[in-house]
Amino acid sequence: MNAKILIADDEKTIRESLKVILEDEGYKANVAGDGALALEEIKNNNYDIVISDIKMPNIDGMELLEKASEISPNTFFIIMTAYASVQTAIEALRKGAYDYLIKPVEFEDLLIRIKRLIEYKNLAAENKALRQRISSPTNFQNLIGKSEPMKRVYNLIQQVSPTNSTVLIFGKSGTGKELVAKAIHYHSLRKDKVFLPVNCGAISETLIESELFGHKKGSFTGATEDKQGLFKVADGGTLFLDEIGDLPLNLQVKLLRAIEDRQFLPVGGTKPIKTNIRLIAATNQNLQEKMKAGEFREDLYYRLNVVEINLPSLNERKEDIPLLVNHFIEKFCNEMGRKVIGVDNDTMRLLMAHDWHGGVRELENVIERALIFAENNVISTKDLSENISGDTTSFYPDSLKEAVKQFEKDHIIKTIKKYESNKEEVAQALQIGLSSLYRKMEELNIPTKANLKSED
Repeated sequence: MNAKILIADDEKTIRESLKVILEDEGYKANVAGDGALALEEIKNNNYDIVISDIKMPNIDGMELLEKASEISPNTFFIIMTAYASVQTAIEALRKGAYDYLIKPVEFEDLLIRIKRLIEYKNLAAENKALRQRISSPTNFQNLIGKSEPMKRVYNLIQQVSPTNSTVLIFGKSGTGKELVAKAIHYHSLRKDKVFLPVNCGAISETLIESELFGHKKGSFTGATEDKQGLFKVADGGTLFLDEIGDLPLNLQVKLLRAIEDRQFLPVGGTKPIKTNIRLIAATNQNLQEKMKAGEFREDLYYRLNVVEINLPSLNERKEDIPLLVNHFIEKFCNEMGRKVIGVDNDTMRLLMAHDWHGGVRELENVIERALIFAENNVISTKDLSENISGDTTSFYPDSLKEAVKQFEKDHIIKTIKKYESNKEEVAQALQIGLSSLYRKMEELNIPTKANLKSED
């Protein structure tokens, strides 16, 4: 790992000497002459390690440690001072420092400590990524997410899967409509039978009737033999008609009859063929607008829409982005033989802030590209394509209720860090009772026992 290190010290000789030593060892090193400059550096850059003096003008080392832990929780701190004190060491470690040095600094000792810290940081990052992957909810056929909108989708899947009811899935491109259809199928009584997806928009209007219902030999030019339609191929299983809004009007009538009568006529046929399928349809179009325009049959719409599932866009469930990022990193690492363990703080902030017009599919492509260009085992912003941008100052969702909930969680976590996990002081600062604090922490999934100073 080519670590990036910041040296904060008001003594020029010390900071410049350390910079030279670290660069000779192959590290990327920058310097800051006081705590305020160091804080700006940490805000604007992604540092693996900060080596900071305690006594500095503007902002001292202890205050820098506290402020930096909020904006860059994955950065490790080494505190150094000329004033040896057990009490000072304990205070620095309690506030989140990972090591403590007494001036004058022994260069060889410092290099050994940095090497060990980097090894520990890599191991911690690997363990964190592994924990996230293990805890990622992937029970629904690779659907990933723990946000409230996705929980509602999971609930609908659980309820509708055991039935034979027709399902209509709405969602923008890249929201995972086929994944939801597969999840319904593989949690149904038909799971041992075929799941057959068909994209209605990808088959020409002249061929789609033959594809769906089959044809008899000689029924049209080129029909040199009988062909079995997909309605029969999927017999006993699930037929998934994606982009149902593109189905021609004349075929909408035939589809309606096939659903209601559980039988159909092949092109050129005279004898109905029975079929036992579970039908799931999906679209990214507004079918009610198409009905008003006379482009989609109202009776077919209501026959398909027995159970409606609306999929949230990625912009509506941004809290799922870290889970998705880890999932795609693992996927492409296996495919490419890479050993990338995650993304750095700045990259995750940018991914969270970006406006994902292309949904999950766009995010997947971004991560695949990033792995191709990543020079280290952690993806940084330079590995992303130039069109990934956004306001990294705010990640709150559009929903007022969800935004307030996220703000409460962020504010409580920051307060816990500020008061070093002393819950009584935290409750007093928040002006709520201790029991109310614990109740809030449980509601917002904030660990009640863990020390949050070193967590994201």
